[in-house]
Amino acid sequence: MAEISASTVMELRKMSGQGMMNCKKALQESSGDIKGAMEILRKKGLATLAKRAGRATSEGVVLAKNCPDGNVTVMVSLCCETDFVAKSEAFLAAVDTLADYAIPCPEFEGIDNLLKVEIDGKKFDEVLNELISQTGEKIEIGDYQKYRVAPTDPTELTCKYIHFNKKVGVMVMIETNDPKVAAAEGLKKAGTEVAMHIAATNPLALDKDGIDPEIIEQEKAIIAEQVKDKPANIIGKIVEGKMRKFFAENCLLQQPFVKDDSKTVAEVIAQAGKEAAGQAKIKQFVRFTVG
Repeated sequence: MAEISASTVMELRKMSGQGMMNCKKALQESSGDIKGAMEILRKKGLATLAKRAGRATSEGVVLAKNCPDGNVTVMVSLCCETDFVAKSEAFLAAVDTLADYAIPCPEFEGIDNLLKVEIDGKKFDEVLNELISQTGEKIEIGDYQKYRVAPTDPTELTCKYIHFNKKVGVMVMIETNDPKVAAAEGLKKAGTEVAMHIAATNPLALDKDGIDPEIIEQEKAIIAEQVKDKPANIIGKIVEGKMRKFFAENCLLQQPFVKDDSKTVAEVIAQAGKEAAGQAKIKQFVRFTVG
């Protein structure tokens, strides 16, 4: 068996984040070859993932990040088995790295494509396998989303909010009629407050057109069942009234704003746009949650 120097073990430990004994064993298996030892550690990570395939990943972290030029904002979630791992330095570093990989990944493509993105010759699935090997837990990407603002005509802006527990995150894209309006601090503040509102209220959609028709029909059926003993000539009106309330509670634009329930969310953003001498409205939003 090849003699493995302490400096080689330390070098592999720095590269992989593994414990001393795991690094030493991998180097012994690879006859002192660091690249070979890294491959052995990665395979062990895959073996751990396969062994824990049925385990629940109910813990984790949500992170939102801007690219350097500010035109792209991404939000990602990375999930694991225990809160202990979710709070570890290695896991938090991996979430930050995942956001870096999500920035160049094309929009609207699946998680499998994100795993194959390369930065400096390294794919994210390699980063993931190393973390799995290091922690001994099942770890997987929960989701990712990217919003892009056109640099040539920046009339849109993206606001983000991550809850203090790092388990809920929101991105909101706002469209305006002028770059100066999009750059207004008052609108940015209002957008961030709306992101906080979404984190708290968890709306089903932007407006009623965004709600699955099947959900709407189910809700109507539930209401109709609840009022079936009422006079036939008023059942339709009762269902209609309760559905208006349902949409007001579950559609973001119609929801009363949590910080001032005398206004709807749509009115809050419109007012912020008006104060910036223009027009503003919410274009889209996304909300991630872990656990």
